[in-house]
Amino acid sequence: MLAIQKRLTNSFYALISLPATAMGFALSIQISALSWLLTTKYDLKIDEVGFVWAAGPLAGIFGQVIIGLISDKVWFWGGRRRPFVLIGGVLAAGMLMALPNIDVIATLLGIKSLLVVAIVVALTLDLAINISFNPTRSIIADVTPEGNPRTKGYTWMQTISGFFGVLAYLIGATVGNYVLIYAGVALVFLFSFVPMFFIEEQKDLHTGADEATKAKNASATEWGELFKIYFAHAFSWIGIQTMFVFIIAFIQQKFFAEGTDTAVMNAQSGQIIAISFAILNTVGFILPAFVLEPIVEKIGRVKTHLSCVAVMAAGYFGIVFLGTTPAALYVLMAVAGIGWAAVVSLPFAIMTEKIDQSRTGFFMGIFNLSVVLPQLLVSLVVGTIIKNADDKSIIFIISGASLAISAALWMFVKEKRGSAAVASGAPRAGH
Repeated sequence: MLAIQKRLTNSFYALISLPATAMGFALSIQISALSWLLTTKYDLKIDEVGFVWAAGPLAGIFGQVIIGLISDKVWFWGGRRRPFVLIGGVLAAGMLMALPNIDVIATLLGIKSLLVVAIVVALTLDLAINISFNPTRSIIADVTPEGNPRTKGYTWMQTISGFFGVLAYLIGATVGNYVLIYAGVALVFLFSFVPMFFIEEQKDLHTGADEATKAKNASATEWGELFKIYFAHAFSWIGIQTMFVFIIAFIQQKFFAEGTDTAVMNAQSGQIIAISFAILNTVGFILPAFVLEPIVEKIGRVKTHLSCVAVMAAGYFGIVFLGTTPAALYVLMAVAGIGWAAVVSLPFAIMTEKIDQSRTGFFMGIFNLSVVLPQLLVSLVVGTIIKNADDKSIIFIISGASLAISAALWMFVKEKRGSAAVASGAPRAGH
């Protein structure tokens, strides 16, 4: 075991963040480049692009739960999570390489339909990301103690992953998606492959515990509390996903006069979206390690999280009433970024303290359903509501209401007894 792992140094927190960063970067490339590539290079119609994207949520529903469950039970190549991170990282890098070469692959295989090959490549990329995403998050819980060290692990994960996510959008916007894709191939491979040979996993997650302690830990899962977390987190994602998918309709209705040239409106609205998301994600990666972690030490994770979610709701409602210009939108997206910083970091730490640690992968997979199912709900239900609404401000009304409900639901989640003491570095009773 490396000395930095024993001492839980900042270098170690950075190291264990890299595999999750690799998968986040691959996902950012997919979001930034997939639809653009399918329409501009391969001339797929918009409904065909939708078929390709449908692979993602389905892969998430099955992939993370199944892989999480399996990774809890197996041990090979010197690890529990390591094999899946290595396999998923290599697959993800390979599928990113395949994206600009779908036509070449189709020709080599003698397949006439580009759509079929595109779906296979996208599905394999999604499965690769899902194979790895769960273990990359689970390993942080495996190798960090409960309390502040684990919170620090997940806040560092989001800070580093979020930085590279913003970098991905900037690369695509400045030097093009092809450069982004090929840079991503190298980064995803290196960040998922190399760190796994410097992180030592424990074969028995209850190492040093007697049989009575192991039995107690095995029955320690707090199902009631977990369901509270799942529902609260799901409402957060209904609001966030609604904004991600449909913000373009709000921007085009509110910021452009009727009759504006379509090409001009498309180009300028795309720029507004890019700046908005860059601001949201910049706040999202700066806050977790540098702002949220110190606040957690003082008031606890749950209070910190629900406060940030409430601020995000306020930011969304602010867009409804004050978001009349791009500049106002940018300011309010920075406010919403406070909630985004919490949503993508703190729930992991909160959830992992309420489960049997030997089944972290399985519970991470279940936790992912509170993200994927809201995404499907937004696509199948919320989209129809927004399409039929005359005023597209309803996008942020739905988003704000969903985040407000989420904040209210988080009030019912109990902070683990003694966690304040753990978070502040004070000794637990009996230690």
